[in-house]
Amino acid sequence: MSGTLDTRTNRRQFIKALSGVTAFSILPAKVWASSPNGKLQIAQIGVGGRGKGNFDALFRLPNVEIVALCDVDSDTLAERSADVPGAETFSDYRKLFDKMGDRIDAVLVCTPDHMHAPISSHAMERGKHVYCEKPLAHNVLENRQLKLLAEKKGLVTQMGIQVSASIGQRMTVDYIKSGLVGKISEVHVWSNKSWGSNELLPVDSDPVPANLDWGLWLGVAEERLYRDKIFHPGQWRRLLDFGTGTLGDMGVHIFDTPYRALELTSPKWVRSHCREPNEFAHPTSVKTEYQFPSTQYTSKTLKWTWYDGENGPPSHIEGFNEDGAIELPKQGCVMIGEKGVLMMPHMSGPQTFPRELIRSVPRPELEPIDHHGQWVDACLGEGKTGSPFSYGGPLCEALQLGVVASRYPGKKLTWNPSSMSIPNLREANQYLSREYRKF
Repeated sequence: MSGTLDTRTNRRQFIKALSGVTAFSILPAKVWASSPNGKLQIAQIGVGGRGKGNFDALFRLPNVEIVALCDVDSDTLAERSADVPGAETFSDYRKLFDKMGDRIDAVLVCTPDHMHAPISSHAMERGKHVYCEKPLAHNVLENRQLKLLAEKKGLVTQMGIQVSASIGQRMTVDYIKSGLVGKISEVHVWSNKSWGSNELLPVDSDPVPANLDWGLWLGVAEERLYRDKIFHPGQWRRLLDFGTGTLGDMGVHIFDTPYRALELTSPKWVRSHCREPNEFAHPTSVKTEYQFPSTQYTSKTLKWTWYDGENGPPSHIEGFNEDGAIELPKQGCVMIGEKGVLMMPHMSGPQTFPRELIRSVPRPELEPIDHHGQWVDACLGEGKTGSPFSYGGPLCEALQLGVVASRYPGKKLTWNPSSMSIPNLREANQYLSREYRKF
């Protein structure tokens, strides 16, 4: 593959090579824009599933022109291109860049997780601004590489966590930073989704559909036999080679609010409780514990617990709702502070316990934010993004350390962010990155 990220690189060499990437000059984004009509010229890679939602969000913006579409499923590509008949279409993102490289300003990436980093890095190396769906990448090292590459190139980036722009999420961040419930000592985050499987590696193959280029779909991942309804179009999130399970996927949305509000960095250690690994699919139910360094918004130690599948929502949170009187949402977070507790259901607004707390302060006055429009405007030199790779990279790095820990149930994995290593369990370091298949 003629890609730009090489995860075979030794972590020590990688850190040394990129240790100086912050010493660069950032030009205004509008200097790079090639559009003759003032509209941002965008190529979208991956237009099915979440790609349809992203396409619709871009298509309605007046300062956008979608000039190229790419997807490995010809049926999906044809359906989407009917909305923009003037856009050129491709099945291979590399051919898109070869032909359209001088005509596009920015790229939206919405493929399965395992291709986020190869495509995003390919775009950034060519000076293109990037919007990439969550999670930012498929493994820990890729997240760090994308963050540093974006900084080195001085490009406008946005990770696709639309909830981060919601008024409810931003209110919660404001309340926590204002000290409404005091310094936070515990965070509990959960999703009832069960994006894992007990399936084992296929030993036989189904016919590959005529509309699917299976080799391009696999991309940098190891070759696999095709099995209908296991990989394409939607079940890949459950599989180790292609997705990151419930923790790595929904966790991005639900971790985001407390992680952002508390201004967290890399965890000190992580430990997962789940079934034994089967080397093909993520576990269906996981409980993962983290310890993060303290910040100005936390107590001296911060305990963080994630629950998914049959564990989420949690049946018991010590010090909060022990009698079960409060019905916990199916997805959400609870932050336990010195003065009270703040709960934010996913896609909703914050609540406090005692309830009088939230009524004791003025409601923050917040204007609506268009998550996609924010990225487009920033690419055109107006404002900045709320979830750039400089934020999304560390967030997903922390999340995916929990995914690594699920391969070693019950074992505490300590983390050294400087050397990007797990010093107390060296065998686990192999799962921080992957070797790319040439395709």
